[in-house]
Amino acid sequence: MSELLAAHRALLSQWRQSMNLIGPGALDGHYEDAELGLEGWSIAGRWADLGTGAGFPGVVLAARFPQVEVELVDSRLKRCMFLEEVATRAGTSAANITVRNMRVESLDEGVYDGVVARAFAPPDQVLLHARRLLKPGGQALLFWLPRQGVDDLPDGMTLGLRRDYTVGGRALCVQCVHRTSEGS
Repeated sequence: MSELLAAHRALLSQWRQSMNLIGPGALDGHYEDAELGLEGWSIAGRWADLGTGAGFPGVVLAARFPQVEVELVDSRLKRCMFLEEVATRAGTSAANITVRNMRVESLDEGVYDGVVARAFAPPDQVLLHARRLLKPGGQALLFWLPRQGVDDLPDGMTLGLRRDYTVGGRALCVQCVHRTSEGS
C-alpha cells in the first residue's frame, strides 16, 4: 500500500465519525470501488475529483497514477481540512494532490484532461459540469449505480465505454464520457 493510501486510511479510520466523512461500515468497500472503477482506463494530465468528500475516488486516483496531477475539489471546509492533513502526513507521495475548497461552479473552464465524480450530483448535472471543465478530447469517469447510467448527453459530449463491476454484492459501474471539440 502506498504512503498516500496508508495515511488516508489511518486518518479516515480516526476522523470518520467525528467529521461525518463516510457512513458506517467497513472502509474496504470504498477503496475497492475506486480501485475497480479506475482499472483499465488511460489516465494522464490534470484531473479533478468533483465533490471529493472523503477523497473517493481522487485519493486512489492520485496513488495509482502518481504522474497525474489530481485536484480534490469540495465546498465543505472540514472535508478539505481532512484531505490537507492526509496530504501532509503522506509527504512526497501526495505531491500530485492539490486540495481545493471551492464550489465546482468556480473552477476554471476547459482546463482538465479528465474529471471523476462519485456520488456528487445527479448524472445530468455532473455531465454539464464535466462538459464545462474538460478540454476538448478530455474524459469523465463517472462512478454510480447502473440504474443511474447516462440516458441523454449534453451537446459536445459523446458516450464512451461503460464498465460494470461488483463490490460487496452491490452492482456498480463506471461510465466514460468524452468532450468533443464541438459544443459549449
